[in-house]
Amino acid sequence: MHLRLASFNLENLDYAASRRDAFDARRAALLPLFAELDADVICLQEVGAQKPHKRGAREFLALNRLLEGTPYARFHRAASVRPGAQAPADIHNLVILSRWPIRAARQIHHDIVEKWTWPPPRDSDTAPPPILIEWDRPLLYAAVEGPSGARLHLVDLHLRAPRPAPVATARGEGSSKGQIEGQFVAAQKREGQALEARLWVETLFDADPQALVAVCGDFNADEHDAPTRLLRGGDNELQQGPRALSPLEERVAAERRYTVIHAGRPKLIDHILASPALTAAWRETRILNEGLQDEVYAQDPILGSLHAPIVACFEM
Repeated sequence: MHLRLASFNLENLDYAASRRDAFDARRAALLPLFAELDADVICLQEVGAQKPHKRGAREFLALNRLLEGTPYARFHRAASVRPGAQAPADIHNLVILSRWPIRAARQIHHDIVEKWTWPPPRDSDTAPPPILIEWDRPLLYAAVEGPSGARLHLVDLHLRAPRPAPVATARGEGSSKGQIEGQFVAAQKREGQALEARLWVETLFDADPQALVAVCGDFNADEHDAPTRLLRGGDNELQQGPRALSPLEERVAAERRYTVIHAGRPKLIDHILASPALTAAWRETRILNEGLQDEVYAQDPILGSLHAPIVACFEM
């Protein structure tokens, strides 16, 4: 079986009838990337959902319009919903598209790692209220059944960006103390959700030590950051064990090994991690970053995406 597995952050994909021209321009920029990916399975991040009318439930109108007339329009689909609701959130939804049937799907949001509170240090005579640590959005899991009957287990994720979370202090909003504590809160959210994703992967290995597993998405972390190391389950190639996930994006030539450009610096924050059984079938990885805009200096409206898609190819 030949498999092309892709991951792509669509950069707040949205649609409004009043801005149809802007959407059409984005679509014209995105469709060549989708065609070049030629993916059998694709994990998407930052997919917006829109209301067809004022009182309607949110639907993936922008995604449907984007894929209309392409092979992906006929793909099987799994999508996240807003935690505690039955409909997707307005922004930052996860979607998995598959040429082959999706036999199981679920989202994971504090199913393994419970929410917790963090008590900020006292500030002079003031005891700040505790801060609830919870994920900004869920993880999305899907099991795809390929033509051979083998199951591919996918985890699609979009971890929190490492920018400070809002923290109120006695010194006022925007103080250096608030920024420092907010950075710590953001790290707990990002690394905590990476832990939950990794523990979910452990359950897949418990059921089948030879499971074909891929964790895909925008980690908002490079290959050396704690979230990526948590998800891999092995800090480097010398420590790879039977359950460690291999970073397939790191097999791209060094000069092309980036998925975003931040203030002139190429950064690798989007990833495809594969289990040993899946890695054994790996043949090639490509990152489609030619012409990628710098996310700091890009002007609105954004054409295409500020993230480059990744595609990994396998012969099973």
